Amino acid sequence: MENTRFKLSQYACAVLLIVSSIALVSYQVVMIDDVSNGLLVYVAQAFLLVASIFGLDYYVKIITQKINEKHQTL
Repeated sequence: MENTRFKLSQYACAVLLIVSSIALVSYQVVMIDDVSNGLLVYVAQAFLLVASIFGLDYYVKIITQKINEKHQTL
């Protein structure tokens, strides 16, 4: 149960980061027809964190499967 809550919170955080990045950029483009450097840095860091969340989860899942297969064959 706790693992499910942790994964749900991870994915919710990732989705909120992406949505907030897109919303902030959209707002700034509509209001001043430009995107500031600080906002671009925020967007880049948000996308990097989201990629890390999904990428690390994938790698841990693959490594766990390989370890389990190795122990089953022994």
